[in-house]
Amino acid sequence: MWKGECMTQLNPPVELVFRGRRVLRDRPFVMAIVNRTTDSFYDQGATFGEQAAQEAIRKAVADGADVVDLGGVRAEAGPEVSGAEEVARITPIVRWARETFPDLLISVDTWRSEVGAAACQAGADIVNDSWAAADPELMDAAAQYGAGYICTHTGGQEPRSIPRRPQYDDVVETVIAETTKLAELAVGKGVPSEGILIDPTLGILYGKDTAYNVEILRHVPRLVATGWPVLIALSNKDFLGEILDAELRDRVPGTLAATALAAADGAAMFRAHEVYATKQVLELTATIKGTRPPARTYQWTE
Repeated sequence: MWKGECMTQLNPPVELVFRGRRVLRDRPFVMAIVNRTTDSFYDQGATFGEQAAQEAIRKAVADGADVVDLGGVRAEAGPEVSGAEEVARITPIVRWARETFPDLLISVDTWRSEVGAAACQAGADIVNDSWAAADPELMDAAAQYGAGYICTHTGGQEPRSIPRRPQYDDVVETVIAETTKLAELAVGKGVPSEGILIDPTLGILYGKDTAYNVEILRHVPRLVATGWPVLIALSNKDFLGEILDAELRDRVPGTLAATALAAADGAAMFRAHEVYATKQVLELTATIKGTRPPARTYQWTE
């Protein structure tokens, strides 16, 4: 609330805890995507090289990222990447990021427990379990280090498999039931509850066609009402291209529009390629909602 204005505090600030560190934001968190892969759908391997990945992290931090999510394997079906190779891709960049940006929150995007454990040992704060506990021991790795944990919903798809056509009676209720079940399981294994988020995991790769993705986004308040912080990952995904008849590089406006709507509905974190633009959208939405004052105001003078 700022002087001279009347604001209603509709949403509390977002507060999360990762590895014992309490982090508070007056807007949703921005999670930047940096992939050490040769075949990412978005950048086609532009940040695979170690130096390129470092520069991408530097830019994400400069643009206002709260979290950097580091991945070593493309989500889609493709050439096999062994667990050992994934560890080799991820751990050096995690270690570098931890040393270079001590206050940065670092997430590892994986489904393998050995990768999660190695990344946490190197300094990662969050385990982004990309395939809904396909490896149940990944939760144990998060618990061992007190790391945060992101619970995803993949519609029964196997990691990196060819997607099957999904069928749900109520996709929102299914997503809520399965992600909250994982959250409760993670707590039971010792993962700190204040660092757990649920992610509806939008996209055809994870068992949702365009209609189901729209249904989920229409009902973000139902996800928020579970009490678990909600992460939304929709950046430039194919379903936006279908809705807008837009190729990959033309999906940014749609991404930002959907981000604003989900933020207004109470989502706590957004996984994004365009960090600076996403942060601006989230700050503006938070100000309208009443959790963040403007960066500056012009005062009337006598």
